[in-house]
Amino acid sequence: MSKDFYKILGVSRTSTEDEIRTAYRKLAHQFHPDKTGGDKVAEEKLKEFNEAYDVLKNKDKRAQYDKFGEAGPQFGRGPGGGQAGGFESGSPFEDIFDSFFGGQGGRGRSGAQAPTHGDDLEYRVTMTLREAAFGAKKKLKFPRHENCADCGGSGAAKGSSRETCKQCNGAGQVRVAQGFFSITRGCPICHGTGAVIRDPCKRCRGAGQVNSDRELSVDIPAGVDTGSRLSLRGEGEPGRNGGPRGDLYIRVEVQPDDVFERDGVNVQCRIPVSFAQVVLGATISVPTLDGKAELKIPAGTQSGTIFKLRGLGIADLRGYRRGDQLVEVQVETPSKLGNDQKELVRQFETLNDTKAYPLHKRFMDKIKESLGGGA
Repeated sequence: MSKDFYKILGVSRTSTEDEIRTAYRKLAHQFHPDKTGGDKVAEEKLKEFNEAYDVLKNKDKRAQYDKFGEAGPQFGRGPGGGQAGGFESGSPFEDIFDSFFGGQGGRGRSGAQAPTHGDDLEYRVTMTLREAAFGAKKKLKFPRHENCADCGGSGAAKGSSRETCKQCNGAGQVRVAQGFFSITRGCPICHGTGAVIRDPCKRCRGAGQVNSDRELSVDIPAGVDTGSRLSLRGEGEPGRNGGPRGDLYIRVEVQPDDVFERDGVNVQCRIPVSFAQVVLGATISVPTLDGKAELKIPAGTQSGTIFKLRGLGIADLRGYRRGDQLVEVQVETPSKLGNDQKELVRQFETLNDTKAYPLHKRFMDKIKESLGGGA
C-alpha cells in the first residue's frame, strides 16, 4: 500500500465505525482552516484525513481497501472516483459539517420557516411549610410573549404576507466559500428567518409577537419540597410559524419554619419542659401542623427523649401516607430561684437516693473500672 489510511487517522485495523468517526472528527476540528489560518501544510493534511475517512467509513470500500489496498478498483482518481469535482452525497465533507453545525451538514433541513416549538419558561414559587404539607392554590403572574393580534403572528401588515427569502430559498442559511471549504452561515438578507417582510406590522414591528403578562391560578399539590418542579403544558413562549407553545416549569422553594424542622415527610420540634414535669410525669400541649395535640410525658423521662405522633407529618407527594411528627423534650433548668425555692432544692438533694439516678451510677461505675484497670 502506498498509503496506510488507518495510520493516517491514528486508528487500528480492528477499530469500530464509531472509533474511526471519532478519530476523524477530532482531526477535522484540529486542522480546520478556521483554526490553522489557511496553512497549506494543514490543508494537505486535511485532504489526507478526508480521503482516508471516505474509505474507512464505508463498509464495502473498507473491505476492498483491506483486501487490495489503494490499488483497488474503487479508489481510482478523476471522474467517477469521488475525488474530483464538487461535494458528493455521503462524502467526508458532510461529516465535517455534521461536526460543526450539529448534524445538519446542509442536508435534510425543513427550512427556517418550518414550525418550531416555543421556548420553556420557569417561575419560582415560595411556600410556607404548612402550605407545602397540605398543598395550596397560588396565583402566578409572569411576563411572556403572545402572538400579535393584528397580524396573527406573521409579522406582516394586514393585506400583505411574508415572502420566502430568495437569497437562501427559505433555508435561513447560505454556504460561503472560505479557502478549501465552504461553510454555512446565517443568511444576511433574512437574518436566518428564511422569510422577508416587505410591509411589517405596525403593532409588533414585524416581530410577530408582543410582550404580555400572563396570570394563572395553580394548585400546588401537598408534599412538595424545595427543588420540586411542576410543569404546565403549553404555558411557555409561543412557537414560530404555527409551532406549539413551550411549557411553564414551576420551581418550588419552601421557607424555613420557626417551630418545625423538616426531614422528608417527617417534621420535628423541640419542646422545653420543667424538671417537675419529667420527674412526676405530665400531659402537655404541643403544636402540630394540624393545630394543637396532647402529649403524655411519663414520670422519669430523660431530657432529649423523642416521642412520635403518628400521621401528623407531611403528606407524601406520591399519595402514599402522611409522615410523623417527632417531639423532643428538653428539660429547662431554672435560671433564677428565690431563697425558699433554693432551700427546697437543697432538702430534695439531701433526700436523694443514688438509685434514682441510674445513668449517673452506671457512668461512675465505668470510671471506677477504668481507674482500677489502669492501676
